[in-house]
Amino acid sequence: MNTPARIQAFFDEPTHTVSYLVSDPATRQAAIVDPVLDYDHRSGQAATASADRMLAAAREAGLDIAWVLETHAHADHLSAAPYIKRNTGAQVAIGERIRDVQSIFRPVFNIDDVSGDGSEFDRLLADGDTFAIGGLAVQVMHTPGHTPACVSYRIGDAVFVGDTLFMPDYGTARADFPGGSARTLYRSIRRLLALPPATRLFMCHDYKAPGRESYAWETTVAEQRERNVHVREGVAEADFVAMRERRDATLAAPALLLPSIQVNIRAGRLPRAESNGVSYLKIPVQWAAPAGGVAA
Repeated sequence: MNTPARIQAFFDEPTHTVSYLVSDPATRQAAIVDPVLDYDHRSGQAATASADRMLAAAREAGLDIAWVLETHAHADHLSAAPYIKRNTGAQVAIGERIRDVQSIFRPVFNIDDVSGDGSEFDRLLADGDTFAIGGLAVQVMHTPGHTPACVSYRIGDAVFVGDTLFMPDYGTARADFPGGSARTLYRSIRRLLALPPATRLFMCHDYKAPGRESYAWETTVAEQRERNVHVREGVAEADFVAMRERRDATLAAPALLLPSIQVNIRAGRLPRAESNGVSYLKIPVQWAAPAGGVAA
């Protein structure tokens, strides 16, 4: 019987993000899933304390980090992938549809240093691709809907689902970002919930559903089928789409949407430093037309 992966979770409360250190106990090779760069939007200061905690845990366990696995181009935190790569030599991988996300957002920010072909990343992954973390086989599942590029990573009986699902009492991710689709999200979730009932599902975020006192990020296919407040068994596609689109219309943009997208479509790299050695992020500003009138 194959030795199961060892999984350590690291929760970043400011962004409600869960990153994972996944390792093969036999070979001590490891991957980091969705690492967070600490970023304070009010001051513009970035730091690496969250990533350093993961690197310290890897060193303590004698692990060799071979991969940084991004589930998608996050809109709520900046990726620490380049920092992990500099310190470990790891390859940075993401779903191949990152090309679509780059193409969507290049004109939004009027940026010319993003390739559009995904070459900022070391490896682009397609549905059904496989690779190894030591002796652990990893299968890539394309699970779009939240974004076009979303992928889930299946490692033995564990699947890292990104923002496709939340805990059963919280539901599902929004699908209103450019390139997102509630209908596509439903179908991706149904694909995940067709896995064996005991399959463990690891979330990328948790926000503590009302009435729950502690954060949680691990559940199972069986629990999601039975209890997910948005997509439990018996919820039809049309009903889910109507609910998701109605709910998404009420949601504000994530606080770190603008900096996150600019950085994450560059594989976590900051924009090129200017002549003073400082990198700058853009904020597109548009006039909002007043009701019944013309924008200034």
